Amino acid sequence: MTLIGGLIVIYLDNSATTNPYEDVIDSLVTVSRKFYGNPSSLHKLGGEAERLLTHSRETTAKLLNVKPNEITFNSGGTEGNNHAIKGIAFANRNRGKHIITTTIEHPSVTEACKQLEEIGYDVTYIPVNLNGIVQIDDVKKAIRDDTILVSIIHVNNEIGSVQPIAEIGKLLKSYPKIIFHVDHVQGVGKVPLDLKRNFIDLCSMSGHKFHGLKGNGILYIREGVTLSPLLAGGSQEYNNRSGTENVAGIVAMTKALRLTLENYQMKIKDLVKIKEAYMDELSKLPFITLNTSTKSSAPHIINMTIHGIKPEVFVHSLEEEQIYLSTTSACSSKKRVASKTLLAMGKNEREAESAIRISLSYNNSIHEVPTVLTAIRRSAEKLRLLRKI
Repeated sequence: MTLIGGLIVIYLDNSATTNPYEDVIDSLVTVSRKFYGNPSSLHKLGGEAERLLTHSRETTAKLLNVKPNEITFNSGGTEGNNHAIKGIAFANRNRGKHIITTTIEHPSVTEACKQLEEIGYDVTYIPVNLNGIVQIDDVKKAIRDDTILVSIIHVNNEIGSVQPIAEIGKLLKSYPKIIFHVDHVQGVGKVPLDLKRNFIDLCSMSGHKFHGLKGNGILYIREGVTLSPLLAGGSQEYNNRSGTENVAGIVAMTKALRLTLENYQMKIKDLVKIKEAYMDELSKLPFITLNTSTKSSAPHIINMTIHGIKPEVFVHSLEEEQIYLSTTSACSSKKRVASKTLLAMGKNEREAESAIRISLSYNNSIHEVPTVLTAIRRSAEKLRLLRKI
């Protein structure tokens, strides 16, 4: 439970964004006030900001077990995904124009690929099984001589399915000219991912998904990989991302990453128990179908279809009881469209239009489960009764 505006709320929309740690906010304020210099400036204030930026890069690299020069700071997951995909496409257009991705990617991957298709690139969208998992054989069959990039989401943002990144990385090791990009935005601090051991070349992360602040992200770029920059300018971030660095946000995000990874060590078992408790009880409700599998799914995402009730009405009904969850992903929740992830899994249009997502963080407690379930039952009964009147 969280205190917001004097009210106790149960926040279950952590895959959309997380509540920043107090220490993270304190870091942002302190750096903004005391170290406001431009890190590219030659004077003392610039030097102080540059030292903080360098320390954050070194700390982030250590936390991710990579080299400092492999860390590029940016504005978040959308920029990271666009940079990875378009950067590789433009840098390798003379070698090939074929890209492989999946049917359940985040919109920042799907839309970037669609833009490339409009200018002559060829994209293969790999299907998933009924649990939302990509099959290795499908990836292998899609590889062509002109394939330049494979982009696979690690943890799906809607249903929480975890893709076999290790197996895909091992497969692509036999194709050294193909770059392997992973969208790790939903996995950070919840589902471990060894970037080196899994032969990952590019990896996107977003600070506000692990209790940092919106507008800060990380793109891991393996040493030796060349990207065309999206932004031209002053050549910051090793010429990968021009623009004055948001030092305060970066310092805050680094702290958030450290605290989240510490929480993983201490609290992941509790998070798994909370998810299991929700899954067990929700599976007993006759008006709910669980779309998240108990196998190969992340410990913090539960997707379900509510039968006979409009999902947006159900979300607002729970909001009246200070319980906050969401429909599909936050990027598409205001659009009345069926979930493309659920459609890709074989769900019908009505099921895909009626999805609700519960997404947890280490701030949630097992003690919230009975309260939430009671509210779900009560809201469903009330809304069904109103529909009959």
